[in-house]
Amino acid sequence: MSYPTLIAIAAGSYLLGSIPFGYILVRVFRGVDVRSIGSGNIGATNVARSGGKKLAIATLVLDMFKGWLPVFLVLTLPCLPASGPVPLHTLATFAALMAMIGHVFPVWLGFKGGKGVATGLGVFLALAPKVVLIALALFLVVLALTRYVSLGSILASAAFPAMLWWLEGDLFHAAALAMCSAAALLIIIRHHQNIARLLAGTESRFGAGKA
Repeated sequence: MSYPTLIAIAAGSYLLGSIPFGYILVRVFRGVDVRSIGSGNIGATNVARSGGKKLAIATLVLDMFKGWLPVFLVLTLPCLPASGPVPLHTLATFAALMAMIGHVFPVWLGFKGGKGVATGLGVFLALAPKVVLIALALFLVVLALTRYVSLGSILASAAFPAMLWWLEGDLFHAAALAMCSAAALLIIIRHHQNIARLLAGTESRFGAGKA
């Protein structure tokens, strides 16, 4: 695998991930900066606070898509053979991590982006859809029991690398698992304020306040 190819994957994945769809949609259709609303986040949850439920759904779908696309391209482009010095799924996980970094630290918004849940769902869905279904089930169970969206997101993100190793460890070797763990950790770190509120017992439950 040549350095230009690795650089192209890194740059392309980062730039795709860094597209701030929530910011763009609210700016175009509402004429306001979504960062001045609610939690100040550019993700779908805060977009919904602008009064645009359709915009929130569009943000969710587009944020997922921008994470899914670079991973899908790496896994399917004929110029990247399945066998080589760098395993294909390791390259795909590299693309996933770069897309996540792009969303969380977008160059267009002063490197201040979202929490990465929707984009993470997109990259993980492209990497291992069966594992995502299990993580999604865990999220829904936690949400049903606690009504904390943040807690469900954190636990599902934390569980994904372990489930990936358990169920698909033959495809995802040590480097890929390490990068996948880094992507999951990025989501968890971006929820540091939610974690503090959960520990303090002040976190808003589903359908009320900040998530």
